[in-house]
Amino acid sequence: MAKHPLYGLGLAAFGALILTPDTLLMRWSGMDGFSMLAWRGLLMGTLLVTVWLFTARKSLKSALPALFTPLAAGIVLSHGANAAFFSLGIAVAPVAIVLFGVATMPVFAAIFSRMIAKETTSRGTWIATAAVMAGIALAVFGDGGMGLGLNLASLYGALAGLAVAATLALGFTLIRRSPELPILPLIGSGAFLAGLIGLAAAPEGGVLSGNLAAIAITGAVILPVSFLALTHASRHTHAANVSLLMLLETVLGPAWVWAGTGEAMTPVMIAGGGIVVGSLAIYILVTARQRRAGRARAA
Repeated sequence: MAKHPLYGLGLAAFGALILTPDTLLMRWSGMDGFSMLAWRGLLMGTLLVTVWLFTARKSLKSALPALFTPLAAGIVLSHGANAAFFSLGIAVAPVAIVLFGVATMPVFAAIFSRMIAKETTSRGTWIATAAVMAGIALAVFGDGGMGLGLNLASLYGALAGLAVAATLALGFTLIRRSPELPILPLIGSGAFLAGLIGLAAAPEGGVLSGNLAAIAITGAVILPVSFLALTHASRHTHAANVSLLMLLETVLGPAWVWAGTGEAMTPVMIAGGGIVVGSLAIYILVTARQRRAGRARAA
């Protein structure tokens, strides 16, 4: 049965919106980065693998060999790394700065597509890269007032956010190369691996301190539900639409944190964030238009 044209957009919007309070709940948990990583990784990994085992019972035997290949290992490691960088970045840096870095994933995806899949990288990709990096640099050098001054916590957060974007983009680029690979167990395994690392590195008693309900909601509800919604949406609407709606987290995530904890952005951060979000929105829209025009010419 054909889906309504708005089905994919609605699903992508739902997935993006349910993700926006994620960082607020992480703040409310009051945990260190490794303890948050343990909860989020173990819960999300367990749920995704369980969903896959339940839904792929008939094809389980034939799918298992594909999970033990170098390409599959690369996907697992890349998604484990992005989970780790995100929790560790949020624990010590301003939420807005980390999310500005994460938002650059479409740019990294274009760069990795050139490196791995030999796809052409347009001039617009490099212009967008320069613009978003300028915006992040401006936000990092916000000193809490109208002036400029290096903020080490912001610098760490920006680097963590960029690392999340890069490893996430790498994982999805590898997935594009082998569409026959089952996504759920690979990403679930990456999350579970990150959770085990967090559990081993967390301070004594850290995983049982703080607001357990808040961090459990992020790992057991927000992450798996948003991931499943966004992944399913990509099959019913253009990737550009999903990428644009994902910018909602960059805009609304800091707003949730400000409302719930009082962690406000400085004027310089707002200016830098505006450059990042605006540049990415223009880049995604222009890239989508160029691809449509290319397909039309080919037809």
